[in-house]
Amino acid sequence: MQLTRQKKLVAGVSLIEVLVSIVVLSVGLLGIAGLQLTSLRFLYDANLVYQATIQASDMADRIRANPIGRDNGHYNNISGTGSDPGCIDTNCNPAQLAATDRFEWNTANARLLPNGAGVVSANGNQFTITLTWREMTPLGPNNRNFRLVVYL
Repeated sequence: MQLTRQKKLVAGVSLIEVLVSIVVLSVGLLGIAGLQLTSLRFLYDANLVYQATIQASDMADRIRANPIGRDNGHYNNISGTGSDPGCIDTNCNPAQLAATDRFEWNTANARLLPNGAGVVSANGNQFTITLTWREMTPLGPNNRNFRLVVYL
């Protein structure tokens, strides 16, 4: 009689152990899923910073490629998209080339970055290229910027 009673007590223990292990495993898998979502968000944010870096370098190269436009001040205080002078297929003068660079650059900024915009300011031979965009954080939208200072 004593042996039968012990078997009945032990018979339910393995089922409880299985249920506890399933709960522990489920909590672990939920933690891994949360880490995956966080890493995807950080990857997206890192990609935006990368795009901003590429865009800032692109404008620095455009300024270097047009030394007459740079020296005449056509790259000073660039902001907004402006209009395309439409002279790329013909011969652009340095002012038109700077206007084309402004149009193409800020059009690409708006396409590559959420609410992306770029500003170029000059102080002598120092050019400050700043890109701003809006990124979403758990606390709501946040404005980010990237600044590149080049001496040309």
